[in-house]
Amino acid sequence: NRRAPLVHHSVWYKAGAADEPPGKSGIAHMLEHLMFKGTELAPDGEFSDMVARNGGNDNAFTSQDYTGFYQNIAVDRLELVMRMEADRMVNLSFDETDFATERDVVLEERRGRVDNNAASLFGEQIAAAQYLAHPYGVPIIGWEHEIRGWSHGDAVEFYRARYAPNNAVLIVAGDIDAETLRPLAEATYGRVARRPVPERVRPAEPPQRAARRLTMSDPRVTDREWSRRYLAPSFRADPGGIALALDVFATVLGGGTTGRLYRALVVEQDVATDAGAWYSGIGRDYGRFVISVSPKPGVAIAGIEAAVDAEIDRLLAGGVTDDELERAKFGIRAFTVYSRDSLATLARIFGAALAADLAVEDVESWPRRAAEITGEQAVAAGRAALAPERSVTALLLPEDEDDAGAAP
Repeated sequence: NRRAPLVHHSVWYKAGAADEPPGKSGIAHMLEHLMFKGTELAPDGEFSDMVARNGGNDNAFTSQDYTGFYQNIAVDRLELVMRMEADRMVNLSFDETDFATERDVVLEERRGRVDNNAASLFGEQIAAAQYLAHPYGVPIIGWEHEIRGWSHGDAVEFYRARYAPNNAVLIVAGDIDAETLRPLAEATYGRVARRPVPERVRPAEPPQRAARRLTMSDPRVTDREWSRRYLAPSFRADPGGIALALDVFATVLGGGTTGRLYRALVVEQDVATDAGAWYSGIGRDYGRFVISVSPKPGVAIAGIEAAVDAEIDRLLAGGVTDDELERAKFGIRAFTVYSRDSLATLARIFGAALAADLAVEDVESWPRRAAEITGEQAVAAGRAALAPERSVTALLLPEDEDDAGAAP
């Protein structure tokens, strides 16, 4: 992307929350924090300061499947940030005091983002109910009692086991080409020695045989929220070959204000203020299909569920119209085009896919393959994925309301 002399530089480690040892939830996220503690080249706190002094900005993120670090910076400063990132890939240093201080920071982050937010707390419970055995059911930030039990050695062990060049993906987007980039990569990351990396062994989900229902009341909640989530295949682990068609099905069912759920529940029946559905398939092991509705006050949840089920049944029985199919595919094409406007967006698409063990070709061929999906394939994918026994239905309520929106 030559529109400005800038680059987005990011390193993605195949080391996420689902790769943590049992009982050490959140240690991958802790390493995200500790990577800013410094090396001899960039002492504690200096990494971000050096990026800023050179006109850039930086940050980091952790997911179930990866931990990533990025900088947005002028292309003539790219070698600097590559050298700094390669340095902390192998030379990170933090003592017991650094560790204890940062653990307190993580605990405070958990209090602010999760414990003080009813929707976040409920989200943890939903995920735990969704997965019977797989670590995707464990929160990325970690359970509080396990965070308190971390040791300095736990963090050092995770760093030494997972932070290696042969367990990382380098993504650079912007005013540069591969011919120019490769010598820089060889001069920086190429000097970091490979290390043995543990295989990503994760327990598989056993057959799910019973639908689950959760209800949570909290005084901090002002409006009821209803959702249903289905365990679904991911793009990588898709034995039935339905993931791409499921993406199209989700768009038809609940993609924005033109989706069937919004038109039926919000526009026609006037029982909700919002309604939608989406499919998330980028996970390495599993994906999820989510339906979400914000009911209007006084509307019984039983009526909401009946309306949602009726729209799903209507779509499965009657099929996708030509107009709906074209609109869904147009949305996918538009997303592909618009993503090229942002250096970070395109980099994150490739980074997340590669860190989940997909290939470059999987990403590049996605728009073409999506354009080939038929309405029949989309409906078949929805029928296969929306199995009740693989679902979790969740209702978040204000403390003084029941499932009909009235005081109990």
